[in-house]
Amino acid sequence: MDSLIQLSYFVAAALFILGLKRMSSPVTARGGIVWAGAGMVVATLITFLWPQMHNFGLMTAAIAIGGGLAWYSGKKVAMTDMPQMIAIYNGMGGGAAAAIAAVELLGGEFHSRTFQVLAVVGALIGSVAFSGSMVAFAKLQGLMKKSFVFPGQQIFNLLIFGGALVIGFLLMGADHPGSSGILVFFGLALLFGVLMTLPIGGADMPVVISLYNALTGLAVAFEGFVLGNAAMIIAGTVVGSAGTLLTQLMAKAMNRSLSNVLFSGFGSAAGTSAEAGSQGVMKEIDATDAAVMMAYADKVIIVPGYGMAVAQAQHKVWELAQLLEERGVSVKFAIHPVAGRMPGHMNVLLAEAGVPYDKIYDLEEINNEFPQADVALVIGANDVVNPVARSNPDSPIYGMPILDVDKAKNVICVKRGKGKGFSGVENELFFRDNTRMLYGDGQEVASKLINEIKQL
Repeated sequence: MDSLIQLSYFVAAALFILGLKRMSSPVTARGGIVWAGAGMVVATLITFLWPQMHNFGLMTAAIAIGGGLAWYSGKKVAMTDMPQMIAIYNGMGGGAAAAIAAVELLGGEFHSRTFQVLAVVGALIGSVAFSGSMVAFAKLQGLMKKSFVFPGQQIFNLLIFGGALVIGFLLMGADHPGSSGILVFFGLALLFGVLMTLPIGGADMPVVISLYNALTGLAVAFEGFVLGNAAMIIAGTVVGSAGTLLTQLMAKAMNRSLSNVLFSGFGSAAGTSAEAGSQGVMKEIDATDAAVMMAYADKVIIVPGYGMAVAQAQHKVWELAQLLEERGVSVKFAIHPVAGRMPGHMNVLLAEAGVPYDKIYDLEEINNEFPQADVALVIGANDVVNPVARSNPDSPIYGMPILDVDKAKNVICVKRGKGKGFSGVENELFFRDNTRMLYGDGQEVASKLINEIKQL
């Protein structure tokens, strides 16, 4: 039986790794999710055969309830709400790892001091990932409208984290950890996760989500060692390493270190005071003139952002692109790595609308084509196309790689109003001589453009 269990865990691990590999390409990502899901089914079912396993009724009920809720919410959630869904599900993974650690610490049945140390470390990391992800969810869902910053916040956070470390160290050395010490330890760890996430602005959410994903994987791997479960060790390690790499890529895409993301308060009201604001007037254009400009262009580059997601305009935008292509216009989509509220947010939306993968280009592939573009159509993107990232050293986003939209011959920015981006930084692009503002809801504007082009 033990050989069968270990073999099944090996198969599950192989499916996890192959599934993750297939997720690296939009073409095979759907299959990769199915493969990884199959691995999870194998790992879950074989665990029922684990020696001395009991409480089958409770486990089956928990799987049925949790699986049912996840299936229902996954089917019903709007694509615009996907970032917060990712955040809360990732938090649940960290919470589950922390709960396992709590049971093990309260039971006090460790084979060695090393396992006890791993349980405490996994509990700390899992608790931080859980509470931090819950705050990220609240911000993305709009339940928390602003970031919270107060004098001495970083020092206070450091004291909380230090307290958790001290108590955790004491728990590592105790033969039978007391329940009161365990409760205080988890309380401090959960509080630190909340306090660490509170000052982080929404513009940094892609980095935060990927960071907590990495922490969740690490916590699961540690608890896998404690339980002697190979599937948990491998799955946690894979998720942790992938999340770490993704976090580094997201931070690099913003040209900022991870410490700057976590501790600078960028994206909050306190973190953008250095922005002096742009001078000039936003020049408006109507749908008729914008349609003529694009219909008679040779090349149009479409730049989607979170505003397109909010308006659920991806289907209309693709319909507009198809209509332009029918008139002989070359149309491409340009995606910034941190556009939206989670890694790959825009790619997911465009894929849902049916946009072919070979029409979607990332920053490095498309930037040198903007000078040859007759029109760059920006739909709901803001910070990722802001030229001050190249020109103003005093700007909070200075040095962040951006899409060179301002280098296009003409720029049309679709925007609901004259407000700033999610980071709170004024966008200099809106005031450029070659830029025209087309105000309105993204889906409504796209529909108007489609109607106008059809009449030409």
